[in-house]
Amino acid sequence: MDTKEFMRRRRQFMRMIGKDAVAILPAAPVRHRNRDIEYAYRQDSHFYYLTGFPEPDAVAVFVPGRAHAEYLLFVRERDAEREAWDGPRAGTEGAIARFGADDAFPIADIEDILPGLIELKSQIYYAMGMQREFDSHLLGWATRSHEFVALNHVLDDMRLYKSRAERQSLKRAALIAVGAHRRAMRYARPGRMEYEVMAEVVHEFRSHNAELSYLPIVAGGANSCVMHYRNNDQRLCEGDLLLLDAGCEHDYYASDITRTFPVGGRFSPAQRAVYEVVLAAQLAAIDKVRPGNHWNQPHEAAVRTITQGLKALGLLRGPAARLIKEKAYEPFFNHRTGHWLGIDVHDVGDYRVGGEWRVLEPGMALTVEPGIYIKPSPRVPKEFWNIGIRIEDDVLVTRNGNEVLTAALEKTPEAIEQLASAA
Repeated sequence: MDTKEFMRRRRQFMRMIGKDAVAILPAAPVRHRNRDIEYAYRQDSHFYYLTGFPEPDAVAVFVPGRAHAEYLLFVRERDAEREAWDGPRAGTEGAIARFGADDAFPIADIEDILPGLIELKSQIYYAMGMQREFDSHLLGWATRSHEFVALNHVLDDMRLYKSRAERQSLKRAALIAVGAHRRAMRYARPGRMEYEVMAEVVHEFRSHNAELSYLPIVAGGANSCVMHYRNNDQRLCEGDLLLLDAGCEHDYYASDITRTFPVGGRFSPAQRAVYEVVLAAQLAAIDKVRPGNHWNQPHEAAVRTITQGLKALGLLRGPAARLIKEKAYEPFFNHRTGHWLGIDVHDVGDYRVGGEWRVLEPGMALTVEPGIYIKPSPRVPKEFWNIGIRIEDDVLVTRNGNEVLTAALEKTPEAIEQLASAA
């Protein structure tokens, strides 16, 4: 992403915290998988949002109003021996030249420099509890006169509104994920394993230099009724549905898509009937994603449509208004209809403000993902058993309504069958 984008964010952030404050953000630590083997490094989302700096062992400090140097980075020094093993480092010179810091210092010098910067301010913006070791250092440097302010209150709100550059990154992540889902639908066949389908998804992501934004859910048959199924180790059978929930992260921005399709290429009558209810619910929910509507209106639309659909299928009985009031739909639809989307796949941002549902505004991005999950029960006709269907798309709130970023991916029953039966 362009360095000017990060500069714009920093200027906005410093205006919001004011000249009597200092803000401190440590980079994400390196995390170990086992013994001396590290996980692939992923920068802290808030830290990246303001700096674009991708390395560990760094601290960003913002001192609004400080002459000539409001944005400081403490970073690892260049080290030829370590760089021979781990790759090049930016060092202090790179932190200034490539990442826009006004000034940069070795991380080893932070105890000599940061306390003096803190001393001049009355407020410290910081996310306490995220990094315990650094918390203790900071508490030692601060005095009783300092007021700690939750950093997340400012940055969460900033990140909720996506800039033009961020929208482009979301669209790119969405496009890559669309290709991965198509590849998986064409590949899935009776006899193949869930993890083989997952391998196709991962291959498509990595072919475009994208990472998983979360562990994919590749859930065949009865597994499709498990909300966060993770094993991905069962064989696919003729007549099964396969619920595939998979998204990628490209340039730190996430996509999140779910499609459900028949493994053998054709829905059974019961599967198709349930699928059409979920699709109608999703379209009704997407229609409510528009400026001026509040956060819960898409969910309310999905609940109404699903309740009416379950009645039509004979799975619920009674007046729709009463069924909704009593939440009679919850045994079949027990989750929310979406979440914020951005640098984190479940992105930051309050859903309520002052006790009221947040009003949707242009630039906000979210998922819309209703579902129906029918487990075996004496009260349910057998043809509906183990039908789990979710349809999820990524949606951007625009000035005049919405844009479905993942609209290119097929989701009508006819298009799904055609894609799933393609050789």
